[in-house]
Amino acid sequence: MSVILTYNVNGIRAALRKDFDKWLKSVDADVICLQEIKANVEQFDESVFTNLGYNCYWNSAEKKGYSGVAILTKQKPKHIEYGCGIEDIDFEGRFIRVDFETHSVMSIYFPSGSSGDLRQEFKMYFLDKFQTYIEDLKNKIPNLILCGDYNICHQSIDIHNPTRNKNTSGFLPEERQWVTDFLSAGFIDPFRHLNKEPHNYTWWSYRANARAKNLGWRIDYQMISQSLLPKLKRCQILNQAKHSDHCPVLVEITD
Repeated sequence: MSVILTYNVNGIRAALRKDFDKWLKSVDADVICLQEIKANVEQFDESVFTNLGYNCYWNSAEKKGYSGVAILTKQKPKHIEYGCGIEDIDFEGRFIRVDFETHSVMSIYFPSGSSGDLRQEFKMYFLDKFQTYIEDLKNKIPNLILCGDYNICHQSIDIHNPTRNKNTSGFLPEERQWVTDFLSAGFIDPFRHLNKEPHNYTWWSYRANARAKNLGWRIDYQMISQSLLPKLKRCQILNQAKHSDHCPVLVEITD
């Protein structure tokens, strides 16, 4: 049985100052996927994670204090893949994958398009390249668990004010359609598969007391291959964890 956690920590050094390592110890997940670590490994004490029994793999962005992903895993993987092989994406530190005997887990930080047209164009380019990459990968590795901050709300139920945000990056029709198409190509959103209730979010703006009012967006996912559906036990949003403007999502897959 594997418990897999995904968490955009919005800066690993800031999260550690909020006792992130103590919280991780209490959760005791088998695999932890992190996004927006915003640091190189020399800039923090990795031993806080190795002392908890984790093998740690980091893929930082070339630009300091920006982006970056990581995977912490108790079981040593048979292979670690840094990046996706596309140079103009990989320098931003957005992908890392670990392969086990029966499945692979990926930590992905999808671009945000909220800063303007150029980044929105890059986001759509990324989505196109990512889909091609995954379609090729799943022919070699059928059991995939794709964890990360996708920076997209899929449906109206996933955002607190869908009408007002219909022209906002992260909820644009073309982004939402991309998620629909991606799922129809052989993936499942396990949280929504198990939970049809509204007001379940994973990110809140720091403005206007949004988190206290639960005015959020569900943009963090653990998409799983359809082949893993019979092994899906649970998927939960852990909204009591407050080390970031995001909260973690946990999925449990039986062996």
